[in-house]
Amino acid sequence: MFHQLLTPVGDSLSLSFLVAILPIATVLVLLGILRRPAWQAALAGLAVGLVIAVAVWGMPARIAFASAFNGAVFALWPVMWIVINALLLYNVAVASGRFDAFRAWVIRHLPNDRRVVLIAIGFCFGALLEGIAGFGAPVAITASLLIMCGFPALEALVFVLIFNTTPVAFGALGAPVTVLGAVTGLPAPALAAMVGRQLPLLAAILPFYVMALYGGWRSIRALWPMLLVAGLSFGLAQFGASNYLDYTLTDVFAALGSLAVTLLFLQVWRPAEDAEFTISRTPHEASVAVARPVPAWQGWMPWLIVTAIVIVWTYLKVATVGQQAIHWPGLDKAVSITLYHDKPYAAVWNFQPLGTGTAILLAAIITALLVRLSPAEFFRCAVRTIRQIWQAVATVMLIVALAYVMNYSGLAYTLGLAVASTGHAFILFSPFLGWIAVFLSGSDTSGNALFGNLQVVAARQLHLNPLLFAATNSSGGVLGKMISPQNIATGVSVTDLKGKEGAVLARTFVHSIVLTLMLVVIVIVQQYLLPGMIPAFTSSQ
Repeated sequence: MFHQLLTPVGDSLSLSFLVAILPIATVLVLLGILRRPAWQAALAGLAVGLVIAVAVWGMPARIAFASAFNGAVFALWPVMWIVINALLLYNVAVASGRFDAFRAWVIRHLPNDRRVVLIAIGFCFGALLEGIAGFGAPVAITASLLIMCGFPALEALVFVLIFNTTPVAFGALGAPVTVLGAVTGLPAPALAAMVGRQLPLLAAILPFYVMALYGGWRSIRALWPMLLVAGLSFGLAQFGASNYLDYTLTDVFAALGSLAVTLLFLQVWRPAEDAEFTISRTPHEASVAVARPVPAWQGWMPWLIVTAIVIVWTYLKVATVGQQAIHWPGLDKAVSITLYHDKPYAAVWNFQPLGTGTAILLAAIITALLVRLSPAEFFRCAVRTIRQIWQAVATVMLIVALAYVMNYSGLAYTLGLAVASTGHAFILFSPFLGWIAVFLSGSDTSGNALFGNLQVVAARQLHLNPLLFAATNSSGGVLGKMISPQNIATGVSVTDLKGKEGAVLARTFVHSIVLTLMLVVIVIVQQYLLPGMIPAFTSSQ
């Protein structure tokens, strides 16, 4: 069994930290500064990570490559299987004219103002898609719709990436919170309640924040009632569901509630017309010709179908049918986690042939049948999807492979230990632990599995509230989502920005830092000024 080393560089935690962070720095520099395509940055980061893991951390090469392969396979299934089918559904909607119909519905029923569309679709509708699919698919779909309404591609992607944060912690029926409870021994309902007392504060701010970026203070003054309704309706529903209902349904309640309330509000209140933000009534150049005009209401058909199927699929636990737990050869329990008292590191790949991605595939097939799309056209949609997504698939497989190498080699635990060893300054760095983990893996669930328990151990050593800091790992993680190469690569897959992921990262990076610093302020207030905001709990450890 390989025992992870924590301070292999000169027996110094500081020096070891500087070396351990090199794979992440490689990805960030190549992607954000040198503007290399995401797959190249991820490949270089993986190469650096493998060399450091083997040559410096002393990890046997066979275990290092086994961990990379395990990560790549996990990235392909279930992660990219979900994204591939979500984009297939999108292409079916485009080919059948339902995506144009959705645009027509937006123009007909919402004020003719791109700023309104940005909030209603980018924020509210995007949150609904995050609850259904996640893993970057909402970014691709909502950005495409914004582009059809006149947004430049880069702006559309940046805005939806920023919006694609606060729903993440409760995605996939609360999977990140469930995993966080399992690794920390803290009750999942209490953790959900704590996360639900952090992220709603950011959710209420996000519409104002993004509107300031897009339209400036003039637009905030013109649209503040709608911004307030959208942000508060989402935040209050997220708080209520996570604290007083079933936290696994938080995203469903928050997204549907915010979308419904915002659309209803826009029927009784409309901003003053502003020619600068008017949407062109002529069809977008990317629109497809269809044999017969499609009623605007049918634009909702693909998204209502996939929402219903995924909810029923999850409620009936269809995904567990035929599930196989595969203990990864050469990796499962071949590593001991030094930081966690030499606990054997499991490597079990849960293969679910009927996972969420398969549910979305079924939704795409049902939609194609209902809109009478020919088998030949459906096949063309599938081919188009593969052409759009293959680079994103390669990128995600490489970046998750790097995350697995860093986890199993101990590099990630060296980073976490260094942050946790900063004394009471830990409160400033705690959100960035989750931020780093989600930047690498693209998954808040994986980020919680990696650093959730570390946050609890550090908090107890410093006499801080462990529930608060476990929840902060998840809340900080969602703010790393907007700069995750996985998220960005999927988002650009349906635009003309393929190969220009670095430009997107450069635009989103500063906002990721700013919002994470806002979370730092929230954590300080909750720990020292308003500790009554932290739920009471009983730990199993």
